[in-house]
Amino acid sequence: MKVRIYISLKKGVLDTQGKAIENLLVKDFNYNNISNICQGKFIDINIDEVDKAKIKDIVDNICDKFLVNKVIEDYNFEIIS
Repeated sequence: MKVRIYISLKKGVLDTQGKAIENLLVKDFNYNNISNICQGKFIDINIDEVDKAKIKDIVDNICDKFLVNKVIEDYNFEIIS
C-alpha cells in the first residue's frame, strides 16, 4: 500500500519558513488577502502490507523513531492505494 505521511509544526511553534513565504507573497506580489501560511512536508512510502492496523503501527513506529521531532512537529497519514 502507498502511504502519504504529512508532517507539520505544532500549533504555537514559530514557522519561519511559512512566515517568509507569507511576507514574499504579501509584500512583493501584493496578495494582501493571504495570511497564516504554514509550511510542512509529506513523505510517500510503499508498505508491503494490506492490514490497516498493521500499516498504522508501522507508520507510527517510523514517525516516532525517525521522521518526526515530536517536541515541535505533528503528523498524520493517509493510505493512498
